[in-house]
This record gives sequence, C-alpha cells and structure tokens, in this order.
Amino acid sequence: MSIEKVRKYLKQWNRDGDIIELAASTATVAEAAAALGVEGGRIAKSISLKYTGGENAGGKAVPLEAGSGVFIVVTAGDMKLDNRKFKDHFGFKAKMLNPEEALEYTGHAVGGVCPFGLPPGVAVYLDVSLQRFTTVYPACGNANSAIELTIDELNEYAGNKGWVDLCRLIEG
Repeated sequence: MSIEKVRKYLKQWNRDGDIIELAASTATVAEAAAALGVEGGRIAKSISLKYTGGENAGGKAVPLEAGSGVFIVVTAGDMKLDNRKFKDHFGFKAKMLNPEEALEYTGHAVGGVCPFGLPPGVAVYLDVSLQRFTTVYPACGNANSAIELTIDELNEYAGNKGWVDLCRLIEG
C-alpha cells in the first residue's frame, strides 16, 4: 500500500506518526481543503509529468535523474501549470501522466500522488507559489491522507531539485 511506503519514508525524519488519515476524501484540492479545514492554496498539489524531450531556455538539458522520464511538480492548490512558463523553463510542452501511468511510475494513485517514497529517478520540483505559506498539506500516498509540513520540511523531505516558477492562479 502506498501510504505505508510514505510512512516508512517519513520515518527517517520521525514524521511517520504525523500523517493525518481521514474518513473524507483528500483526492482533490477542494476535498482536501474541506476535510482539513484550510484554504485550498495550502494543499500542496503534486502534478505528475513526463519528459517529452528538449532543452530548457538556457540550452541545457533538463536536469532529470538518469534514466527517468517522469517528474513531479508540487504547487499550491489554487494554482495551475502555465504552459508558457513551463515550456520556457523546461523547453518542452507539459504532458501529464494518465492515471495508469501515475500509479506505474510514481507508485501512487491519482488523488494520493505525493513527493515522498518515489521510485529512484523521479525528480521533484517545488513551485514558488508554495512559498507564500508557512505550512502546507501534501498527500501521503492515498486519497485520504495528508501531512502538515513547513516549506523547509517539504523542500527537504521531497528532495527538491529546484524551485521553479511554472504556475498561475486558477481564475474563478
């Protein structure tokens, strides 16, 4: 079970006992915010993507782990990927994993994808939209879990490869 993998992963920081398990779904930002009683922006949304080739705007190869074509961008829950910013940064168009691919390549099902306990080679990037909060709530491997982390903790535990500015506020 994916949450057990995350629990084991977070144990190295003695945070395995801090996972919040809820009866209510946390699969979407709206559901997670309601279940946790926080604003949607504080839900750390993990977007699983695939590398489709290319170089970044600086002409350098995208810094993904060797052999991996999959990476995760974690953003504030009230944001969405901005295609222009993404392409300017990474040099290719964003391509999200479908639900089957997300489970296969991240080990987590959609609704529980998180930046913890990932297979080797899956890089994680954190979007600067998270930095406006003191703490955020990423999922912990299933659609009924979360953990409250400071931005510094998220940065460390996720093994952030770099802060990126890839998103814009969801309108409406």
